[in-house]
Amino acid sequence: MNRPSPRSRYARVDPPPLTGEGLEAGAHSVPPPSAGEGQPARSDGRERGRKKLQRDRAKAMRSEPTPAEHRLWQILRAKRLLGYKFKRQLPIDGCIVDFACVQRRLIVEADGGQHNDSKRDRERDAYLTAQGFTVLRFWNNDIFNNEEGVLTSIVNALEAPLPARLRRASPPPLKGGGADWSDYA
Repeated sequence: MNRPSPRSRYARVDPPPLTGEGLEAGAHSVPPPSAGEGQPARSDGRERGRKKLQRDRAKAMRSEPTPAEHRLWQILRAKRLLGYKFKRQLPIDGCIVDFACVQRRLIVEADGGQHNDSKRDRERDAYLTAQGFTVLRFWNNDIFNNEEGVLTSIVNALEAPLPARLRRASPPPLKGGGADWSDYA
């Protein structure tokens, strides 16, 4: 009869000795690294806290969308619009944008009455535009009453060519070598 060894199935394994225990006379342990060695550099710790707060705020905003954001998300989610992937309530450099298609550098904002002629929104849009994003803003009532026009604007922005500084300088490398570059013209 072939029986498995009892030690192979239920073998007891003792944990390794704690630091300083189990060393033979004359054996030396490796000292722990000095503070900060092997750790990524951080400025002062506040950056990590701010990013966590912003991420938590974005998560809370995703769980409580406005009716207009909810409607727009039903259209944009799961690559339903021309196969482009959108993310919602995405933190970008200190801003939380309603919807973003990172691939096409497009941001879509659903605005209510509180955004009427907002200086903060203009500054935010200028910053995001300087970062290479196109920002589209739609009033909530347009999302509900002129859905076709809103979608047409989004599709036009998705199909517009990217600015020259964001396009690839050359095509991606091909596996297997020997390609005809005229395929990429």
